[in-house]
Amino acid sequence: MDPHNGRRPEEHGAQEHPAGPLPSKAGSPQFVPPDGPARTARLITGDYLLTVNPVDGSEIVPTPPGEEPGTPQKQSAKERTERTRATSAPPVPPGGLAHPVDQLPLLERQEETERLTRLLTRGRSVRLTGPAGAGRTRLLDAVAAACAGLAPDGVVRLSGYRRTATDLMYDLFAAVYRAPAYRPGRPELLTALAGIGAVVVVDDLEFGGEPLEELLAATPECAFLLSATPDVPAPAAASHIEEVFVSGLGRAACQELLERAAGRPLTEEEAAWAGDLWFESEGLPLRFLQAGAVLRQRDRLTAGTPEDAAPDGADGSTEAGSDEVPPLPGIPEAGSFATLIAEGLAPTAQDVLRLAVALGGDLPHPAHLPALFKDPRADAALGELLACGLISPAGTHYRLAATVLDQLTAAGYAEGAAGRAHAAAQHYSWWAGHHSVAPERAAAEADALLAVMARLTASRESGHASAAVLLARTAAPAFAAALQWNAWERGLRYGQEAARIAGEVGEEAYFHHELGVLALCLGNLDKARAELEASIGLRGALADRRGAVAGRRALALVADRTGVPVSAEITAAAAGEEVPLVGTDESASPPGSPTAVTTPVPRVDETAATVVTPAVAAAAPPDRAKKKRPVFTGARRNLVAAGAGALLAAVLGTIVTLGATSGSDTPADKVKSDQSAEESKDGGGLTADEPGHGASSGPGRWHGGTGGRTGVPAAGSTRSGAPATGDASGTPGSTAPGDEPTDGTGKPSTPTDRPTGRPTGKPTTGKPTHKPTSRPTQPTQEPTTPTEEPTTTEPTEKPTTGDSQSPSQTASGPSASSPMSAGPSGTAAQDEPTA
Repeated sequence: MDPHNGRRPEEHGAQEHPAGPLPSKAGSPQFVPPDGPARTARLITGDYLLTVNPVDGSEIVPTPPGEEPGTPQKQSAKERTERTRATSAPPVPPGGLAHPVDQLPLLERQEETERLTRLLTRGRSVRLTGPAGAGRTRLLDAVAAACAGLAPDGVVRLSGYRRTATDLMYDLFAAVYRAPAYRPGRPELLTALAGIGAVVVVDDLEFGGEPLEELLAATPECAFLLSATPDVPAPAAASHIEEVFVSGLGRAACQELLERAAGRPLTEEEAAWAGDLWFESEGLPLRFLQAGAVLRQRDRLTAGTPEDAAPDGADGSTEAGSDEVPPLPGIPEAGSFATLIAEGLAPTAQDVLRLAVALGGDLPHPAHLPALFKDPRADAALGELLACGLISPAGTHYRLAATVLDQLTAAGYAEGAAGRAHAAAQHYSWWAGHHSVAPERAAAEADALLAVMARLTASRESGHASAAVLLARTAAPAFAAALQWNAWERGLRYGQEAARIAGEVGEEAYFHHELGVLALCLGNLDKARAELEASIGLRGALADRRGAVAGRRALALVADRTGVPVSAEITAAAAGEEVPLVGTDESASPPGSPTAVTTPVPRVDETAATVVTPAVAAAAPPDRAKKKRPVFTGARRNLVAAGAGALLAAVLGTIVTLGATSGSDTPADKVKSDQSAEESKDGGGLTADEPGHGASSGPGRWHGGTGGRTGVPAAGSTRSGAPATGDASGTPGSTAPGDEPTDGTGKPSTPTDRPTGRPTGKPTTGKPTHKPTSRPTQPTQEPTTPTEEPTTTEPTEKPTTGDSQSPSQTASGPSASSPMSAGPSGTAAQDEPTA
């Protein structure tokens, strides 16, 4: 069925178009099209069920059981005929005539027609190559008519204008099979295409090489007739495609064509002029069709018809009704026939040309012209342009003919192009969002809509980017629902760029979301993840909870397909739960981003004996304290675990050290207060004492004397700590906690003999028997913490010499002479000098 249904402009809603600009809500994160409730569409694409939602973004889930599409069935011959009539060519403009060449016999193309038909009959694929304006489309029409009953699935007409190989595969599937709201996956598509037997005619092909070979390999039972210009890449070297080149017409055929286009025989002057034109144009039929329009305008000026005179004061070579015949344009001017013809057109037709230049050569459907120009007869201008050879068919719409765009641009028709595109965007935004416009009708106008978006996105004038955003937001869901995913992706790209330029963050997040869903449907999981994460980040900044939930659900499906673990927040959102806030205004980094791995200052949870970082605390809300999830994976997790272990050991070691040195309880490795020194049986004094020399006030050192407690340690032992204090009688005071005997290795030494209370060495009356060490050392702790380092203290006094003795050399009793004494507070200490 014709997507426009042959309706007049008023039936398309042209008369309902408001005079002023349409209200835009594109800045809102929850945009609703201007025509009321949003229209959704449910599609089956591959293994997914896609729900096109123009408000929060499309939703995609695996196809539920029972909703899988069955095997697609082929259309009947009648259905194929109706579809071919609706999609093979654009409609004839209202009030206009068919293309003048359609009324002519195909001149000098009989040999090419028969050759192409023979090749297709043998099942060979052919590529027809020729310059623009050589009449390739007319030749394709003749060959398609000759091959009507050749294949079981008939002749399928497709347009290659701005289409890829994948697009043509799906177009062929839709032309043969009856499968509404279903886009098969790649395996199902190849299976369906393998069962098609048809003659496929593709005009305006734009690719070659490997993509073309892919298309041919997917359709082994089809014979292709392809039309392309010489600048299109050639087929692969090993391809079996036949090459047929079509050139211009001969001189006699060109003169006959000019006579038929002018509607009268040529004069001798005109015949000579036609010969020069044939030599200059190399016999291209399009040039002679335009030359016929020049002759018709020349005849109207000579006849003096008022309505055919030069419009609005345009310069003409003669006055209307003058007997003087205007001269023929010179051969150098033959390359600019488009400008000469445009000067003699009606104002409305000239405005249509300016709009076409603004849209890059594409023209809207004739039904839109009355609304765009506020002229109920504006659609008839297309018929006039078509008869002059200024426009040509391109799929289901019209575009400017070859070289016409460049000629009109040089003539100044591009002035004010952005303003015209802006007005077209306002009209199309209203029209595409109207509840009576089916997605198929909007998709048929995709080329014009995308051209408007491209022009406005490139413009930097105020308001143009926002108009492009509104148009893309309205048209993109229609493209998706019509299964035109090439147009869908291009519309989303234009919308995303325009939203970025306009600063509309909510709309930019929507386009990122849709691009992620589209990439997921196409199987590009990495691209889908990147787009969805960008959308979630932008929506999180806007506090758009509904949109963020839709993005997280799609991202959870991507993670399921890739096998990458999903965080707890994404899993909760995929299940429809509300993700609780963590009590901080700082947004978390997306999973997998470089900023997600940080090294915060840790704190110690003494109740659980674990190290808690701010990132872990933020990722564990109170209601999910018992749920654990992996934050890091792979090598990154091992690195973080090793660092955390080292940090934990350092913290625990510090706690143990502080507890051992600051508490009042006796450490387990020190001598208890109930152990007293005893004198040995041989009367040698205390078993743990050795006489020594030196001042009694030196820090960390005891000096021996006669018959007193000298505190001389055993050989090979070291000692450090606070200095011992004593009275005049030699009674030592209590030592500071932490002083303990050590051996040479830094470990606490254990006395081999219990002290007896009697001195074991003879008093020293002369020189000291032991040389004092130059630097006492502090006893080293057990290697439980890597943070402690042994410290050293310098002696403050030199040892005494001669007969001088320290007051501490006299012993007052077992308790005073014992190296281990307990004061009233129960503090025990053991001090030994360094040997």
